Amino acid sequence: MGAYAVTRTDSERTEAAQTSRTTTKQPPETTTTTKPPYTGWVDPESSFQPYYEATTEGLLTFRGNPTRTYYGQGPIPAAPHTIWQYPGSAMCSLSEDRGETTNWCGTGWTGQPAVFERDGRTWVVFGAYDRAVHFVDAATGQDILPPFPTGDIIKGSVTVDPDGFPLVYSGSRDGYYRVLAIDRPQATELWKINAEDVQPTKWNDDWDSSGLILEDYLFEGGENSQMHVVKLNRAMGEDGLVTVAPQLVWNTPGWDDELLANAGSEVSIEMSVAISGNTLYFANSGGLVQGWDIAPLLAGGTPTRIFRFWTGDDTDGSIAVDELGMLYGGSEWERHNAQAAVVGQMWKLDPAVPDAPLLWSQHDEGEAKAGSFSTPGIVGDLVIYTTYTGRAIGVDRNTGAVRFEKRLTAPLMGSPVIVDNVWLQGDCDGVLHAYDVSNTVIDPPEVWQVPLGSCIESTPAVWKGRIYVGTRGGFVYAIGDA
Repeated sequence: MGAYAVTRTDSERTEAAQTSRTTTKQPPETTTTTKPPYTGWVDPESSFQPYYEATTEGLLTFRGNPTRTYYGQGPIPAAPHTIWQYPGSAMCSLSEDRGETTNWCGTGWTGQPAVFERDGRTWVVFGAYDRAVHFVDAATGQDILPPFPTGDIIKGSVTVDPDGFPLVYSGSRDGYYRVLAIDRPQATELWKINAEDVQPTKWNDDWDSSGLILEDYLFEGGENSQMHVVKLNRAMGEDGLVTVAPQLVWNTPGWDDELLANAGSEVSIEMSVAISGNTLYFANSGGLVQGWDIAPLLAGGTPTRIFRFWTGDDTDGSIAVDELGMLYGGSEWERHNAQAAVVGQMWKLDPAVPDAPLLWSQHDEGEAKAGSFSTPGIVGDLVIYTTYTGRAIGVDRNTGAVRFEKRLTAPLMGSPVIVDNVWLQGDCDGVLHAYDVSNTVIDPPEVWQVPLGSCIESTPAVWKGRIYVGTRGGFVYAIGDA
């Protein structure tokens, strides 16, 4: 089975598909074949496309869609400069981490803004280290609604309702994941779940994951180490305002006894979950990658685990799933154990071969703290990874062979964004780089760079000629042509 998995390459699958589409020169009659509608949760062929079956136009969640493979809509600016800087003074607050209280500023990991169209206006919505969710006019850089305060910093990316309901979903380090209505003079909390509302839990009460909304269900992982599925019951009230009546319909520990024995109790879910077909994918800080069959949910049934793979170390970066169902992800290098040394820190898995899913991997073990904290970017036959040690690596999607490597100022926490064959990458010198990846077999040349003055940990958002990104200096920027 393992040998079969390795030789069953993507190019061979494509070749077979092309062969099956061959037509005869003189067909007896003209016919039209209509592909039947997909009946599962997320059509795997929707990878690299906007949010599956969304009626809201925009970049709605971290990496854009349920497979975490949509980077936004171009064009990419040709001669960019800063259009606006938000807000007038730096967004900062104090927050405690592992017993130490420090001042946090700007936006961090993952920190990708959501950008979407509503009532003839483009909104930019993000959480920040000033403990608030912000709602900004993309054209002017001014507040559309007053910032919504939470009890602690916000590290993750918000999600905007894909089905046209005026709702924003956001976690915080204050222990709550919230549903906010944005059809009022100020953002209004309609519901929240606390990390301690389910048991048992492990590690802490942060919510870094960017939730997915499908078929009126919210899928969200927490640093309480649990996976949660919530039936939202969204509606519009008689007064014309949006309502929700959420019910937690399923939750499960993201760990098992085998993981605890191998990795200890630090098993929080920080990554944003992915869904392809009928499978929900996530991993945790213990390095356990899992796939759960969620097909039974719509009929009131219970999901079942169908895939398990241990990377050996902290796997916080979200998994990207391609159109063939292959998983691309990265792990950190902190525990320095034998499993992590074998698996590597940049990998591709085939979940259809659960006993031997590892197709290829690359390593980043040169320093005590190393590996990948980000989500890989995919363009054509190229996969781009970034590492904590400042490496940006282009890998052959089929074979795993390294095609190029660039060195940027570490750490590289933000995920690669690729739109119109231009790869955007922020570094910790505060420089946003753009590289031409139209030829995927060469070391991509740099097209331009924009200095923003402070470490860029957040992932940029691209929408209709503008780029929106925050830095640790305290601000979010809109970048575009004059």
